[in-house]
Amino acid sequence: MITGADLGDGTYRNPVLNADWSDPDVVRVGDDFYLTASSFGRAPGLPLLHSRDLVNWTLVGHALERLRPAAEFTVPRHDCGVWAPSLRHHDDRFWIFWGDPDHGIFQVNAPAIRGPWTSPHLVKEGKGLIDACPLWDEETGEAYLVHAWAKSRSGVKNRLTGHRMHPDGSSLLDEGKVIVDGDRIPGWFTLEGPKLYKHDGWFWILAPAGGVETGWQGAFRSRDFFGPYEERIVLEQGDTDVNGPHQGGWVRTQAGEDWFLHFQQRGPYGRVVHLQPMSWSADGADGADGADSADGWPVLGDAGTPVAVHRKPELPAQPPAAPATDDDFPGGRYGRQWQWTANPQDGWATQHSGDGLRLSCVRSADAHDLRKLPNVLTQRLPGVECVAEVELRLDSEEPGARAGLAVLGDSFGWIGLERADDGTVRLVHRFAESVAKKERDAERPTAAPEGRARLRIVIGAGARCRFFRDVGDGWEPSGPVFAATPWRWVGALLGLFALAPVGGGHAGAATFTQFRVSPS
Repeated sequence: MITGADLGDGTYRNPVLNADWSDPDVVRVGDDFYLTASSFGRAPGLPLLHSRDLVNWTLVGHALERLRPAAEFTVPRHDCGVWAPSLRHHDDRFWIFWGDPDHGIFQVNAPAIRGPWTSPHLVKEGKGLIDACPLWDEETGEAYLVHAWAKSRSGVKNRLTGHRMHPDGSSLLDEGKVIVDGDRIPGWFTLEGPKLYKHDGWFWILAPAGGVETGWQGAFRSRDFFGPYEERIVLEQGDTDVNGPHQGGWVRTQAGEDWFLHFQQRGPYGRVVHLQPMSWSADGADGADGADSADGWPVLGDAGTPVAVHRKPELPAQPPAAPATDDDFPGGRYGRQWQWTANPQDGWATQHSGDGLRLSCVRSADAHDLRKLPNVLTQRLPGVECVAEVELRLDSEEPGARAGLAVLGDSFGWIGLERADDGTVRLVHRFAESVAKKERDAERPTAAPEGRARLRIVIGAGARCRFFRDVGDGWEPSGPVFAATPWRWVGALLGLFALAPVGGGHAGAATFTQFRVSPS
């Protein structure tokens, strides 16, 4: 586990989640804070994180066991699936709404954060419906929903559509109305990611615009849900190195402090999460400690620019924590940090009496391209310089069977073991550029006489990766430097896999032990 956000002196350093926890949303229930994020085409989806201080977070589960429609996610669809979920607590239940750009707006709900969560329910069918957020107005009993649009599916973007919603969250009560049209606001484009709130008699929409790498965070307010809304930019890069500062969620602590969690796009690392102080200012010019005002606007960060280091929220001290990375795979089970690149099938990973992850060598016609395989077990690439290691044993007599440790994105590289046609086991290192349709050798294969190896990837600045292997004679470097790359919306991933060429019968398995990620 790599920590580092909590500086141990009452302050924290951004990002508080230094990996690809894309499109975060947050809610407080009692003394506990919960966060979810986009999971796109990986399963399980809708990660659930917990904190007591908004700085130290742990991963406690997932709300979506399998993606729907299940038949469409039997193969990887890396940038599809779950986009920008919203997490709320209403009527003693947790609710998550999200948009799948190809199918519509879904929701799941549960009596507790660890479930059981309901099966996905389609609230509104349609193409290009994304970034859905509900609101239950406690004063009137009315319920609402707002969403954005993906131009790639609908031909429409830069606008937010609002609906009245049935209070049980099952359906919408009207055809919807455009309540914010970004094309009518000078200089605004790619308005998306709305989060809907009611505060001091105003309907508030916090929504970013301008694109994930170069944009800003906006705020909109109206006395009526359907508008008209006035707008203001409340967070932008300024002279900081936090490009984008993009969508996120507002939360108020039990002590009455306001905070805002949002993401920053960092190339191969994906979308890392920052925590900003938040206040309400009469003229929008005061800093994080500005006076509360019923007619004020939110002030985020340091007078509207992101903070790098700041005092922690006034909450009870917590031990340093971060989502887990390491895994000994007790009994063959993998930890919550792992996700498959598509809906999993029975038999990919088998449980047993000892430690170690036993992956079946799944037969595939796409064995030459990890990007097309659904049976790659992945976790997020850390956003810091680090070292990933694992020990591998290949338990397959099938010629062409292979297994390894990968860095997976629009391009990929991996190092591992392969059973050769002559029955020997070889240490292999392969890669493919983003434009390549199949992998090729990064290093000449070498013998692995005992059918086992230790594998290491040293991830340096800019996610530049160096591969190493140990087949019994100590660590040796392998191949040239490999630059990790993201997919369009998803950061690069660390992955474990086992596969075999097309054929008949069981192709054996591979066993991974002692997976570790440590600071370099």
